Amino acid sequence: MKTLLITGTDTDVGKTVLTTVLAAYWHQYRSDRSLGLMKLLQTGVGDDEHYQALFAQKDTWEIVTPLKFREPVAPPIAAERENRAIALDVVWQTLTQLQQNHEWVLVEALGGLGSPVTAELTVADLAGLWHLDAVLVVPVKLGAIAQAVANVALARQTKVTLKGIILSCNRPEAEEKIEDWAPTDLIQSLTQLPVLGVLPYLSSEQLKDLDYLAKIATNLNWEKLGLEPIKF
Repeated sequence: MKTLLITGTDTDVGKTVLTTVLAAYWHQYRSDRSLGLMKLLQTGVGDDEHYQALFAQKDTWEIVTPLKFREPVAPPIAAERENRAIALDVVWQTLTQLQQNHEWVLVEALGGLGSPVTAELTVADLAGLWHLDAVLVVPVKLGAIAQAVANVALARQTKVTLKGIILSCNRPEAEEKIEDWAPTDLIQSLTQLPVLGVLPYLSSEQLKDLDYLAKIATNLNWEKLGLEPIKF
């Protein structure tokens, strides 16, 4: 069993895109093997519904979001407005069950590494406490270098094991601006972490095309991510 946490520098940076790309790769090239796919917790509507629509037909897969709140705000705020507690024991039990039952487990975090899960704990705190290997998604935009450096520093402070960084072109113009906004060599030098690949900009329709997504995934550094790559 291997577990990988997909986290990022902020919300809407490409965590769902990377998680979908990795799951599509597994769907295409490891279809005979089981997978656990988990959203750490969700506020509002979005990621869980996306994964269910794409992958629910796989009978060897388990797709779960252990905690959901109605409002798309930070979990402590959403929980307070619903007069509910954030039951991290339920999240942990769900994760450990997935780890026991599946060969590989993908966990998508929420927001950025510094985003609050409770009033006391951030995503980074939780990843460190639960000893989750992680990959950091950094959007290609002005300020990407500083965001990468700051989030890697937070990861080290909270003892999160980062496998590396994935650059995400979450806007159409980003692909042409990588060398200006997120140069690989400089980010690797400043963070002392490898850049494991670049996600191209994807339309909403392309994000549903599993064959296309699986091809994108073959360009990522799978050995660093903890899975043997497919040999073509």
